[in-house]
Amino acid sequence: MRFTTARSELLEAVQNLSRIVTKTSQPVLEGILISAEQGKITLVSYNLEMSMKKVIYASCEEEGDIVISAKLLTEILRRSDGAQVTVEADERLMCHIRSGNAVFDIMGMSALDFPETPSVPETEKITINGGLLKDMVRGTLFAVATTEGSRPILTGLNITVEQGVARFIGIDGRRMGIRKENISSGVDCNFVISGKAIGEAVKIIADDSENIDIYITKTLVSFKIDGYTLVSRLLEGVFVNYEKAIPKEFLQTLTVKTRDIIDIVERISLVVNDRLTTPVRCSMGNPVSTFKCISAVGCATDTYETELNGPEFEIGINAQYLLDALRATETDEVKISFKGSSEGFLIEPINGDSFLYMIMPMRIK
Repeated sequence: MRFTTARSELLEAVQNLSRIVTKTSQPVLEGILISAEQGKITLVSYNLEMSMKKVIYASCEEEGDIVISAKLLTEILRRSDGAQVTVEADERLMCHIRSGNAVFDIMGMSALDFPETPSVPETEKITINGGLLKDMVRGTLFAVATTEGSRPILTGLNITVEQGVARFIGIDGRRMGIRKENISSGVDCNFVISGKAIGEAVKIIADDSENIDIYITKTLVSFKIDGYTLVSRLLEGVFVNYEKAIPKEFLQTLTVKTRDIIDIVERISLVVNDRLTTPVRCSMGNPVSTFKCISAVGCATDTYETELNGPEFEIGINAQYLLDALRATETDEVKISFKGSSEGFLIEPINGDSFLYMIMPMRIK
């Protein structure tokens, strides 16, 4: 095998593919499969749960396949200074890599040992704008559980499309994030994709990306993004009935300026050494609400003018959960609805229903 291609383009592809490479008992899976054929090379990485593929135009003098350590190849390409890179591999799996004045001879691995990656037939398809997909994922992914525990399904993002309305739902048991947008799609679907997989998908969306095609089967989903193909296994099981958990009636509501509340919570959290265990004590009142944090570091208090509709009350809120939700709204003002101090509260837009965040309160002494 022998090919020559642009070093910067190959480096970008290798860096993207390397993100799904994990430490494993199979050394070949710590590498990137490179297949050279006339006019192009195909790069593939795979961790048995998801795969990523990228095709790059190249001058191919000899066809062939080789697996090269993803970490080592990334470093070689990153530290080289040539505009072009030439990769050559012989039948003994010895790889000769030249870029500029730098020359490397490293051992590769046999492509025959690289597992076959899953493929998704291009039949059932959703098309969504790249920027919109980014926004919807970023607006819900933070609410996805990061550890499986007893509910593996919660480590995934639930994506539904029904009559042209797309919903992304993330839940970790203590909070929930929902984004809803209209898209041009004639296909209805309902699936759960791992948070890691959808997170990797949006990382390769360029700022100027237009439409992205998503293909779905009963067990797999495939994203076609800017020349990359990312395939992931879907999570098995039935997603939680999130609609049942959303309160329908409230005792208190108020409208706040999003940036003001973010600034207050960030200020008083300076005395908190663990935002996940120390609550923000919120005394919701009219015309002023008080926000307070007490920890071993010290105590911080701040106030904010509010027009509370309903009786005054006190509630403990996880600072990080509140900040995540408010930052994800990307709106100047939001409506917050409470059902006392012991029930989950909602953060919604002033108009419309493009997002909904629910946070469970923390116990305060």
